[in-house]
Amino acid sequence: MKIVISEGQRSYQIEITKEKEAQIYGLKIGENFDGGIVGAIGYELKITGGSDKDGFPMRVDLVGSGKRRILLRGTPGFHPERKGVTSRKMVRGNIVSDAISQLNVVVTKKGEKKLSEIFGKEEKKETKEKKTEKIEKKEVEKEKSKES
Repeated sequence: MKIVISEGQRSYQIEITKEKEAQIYGLKIGENFDGGIVGAIGYELKITGGSDKDGFPMRVDLVGSGKRRILLRGTPGFHPERKGVTSRKMVRGNIVSDAISQLNVVVTKKGEKKLSEIFGKEEKKETKEKKTEKIEKKEVEKEKSKES
């Protein structure tokens, strides 16, 4: 199962094992769980949604873990082009089960370490010096190509 952890403007996608998945089974959308399950020790995470292995989204208002074809007026599961349009679409219930392939969560309580440190996705920051070096190298390459 993939877990997508959102924290402000950043998100982190991680894969968890079947043993750790079993600890999340039975939770509903909107419930909190310990971030230690996914490796974010000290964090508390809230389930906001997800999708199953076939790509059908989870819905908050559909009780259970099974798939059903229901009449929808809006998201998730249906994006009408005009106001007032309805359509019958297949969606998944609000309980996490073994059929879920991706689970979306948000941070409700932060831990001691930053998520970027935990998952090793530190942002690359280029200084002005590096950018000017790249520009100079490109100019030199252009001159060499013109000479030959």
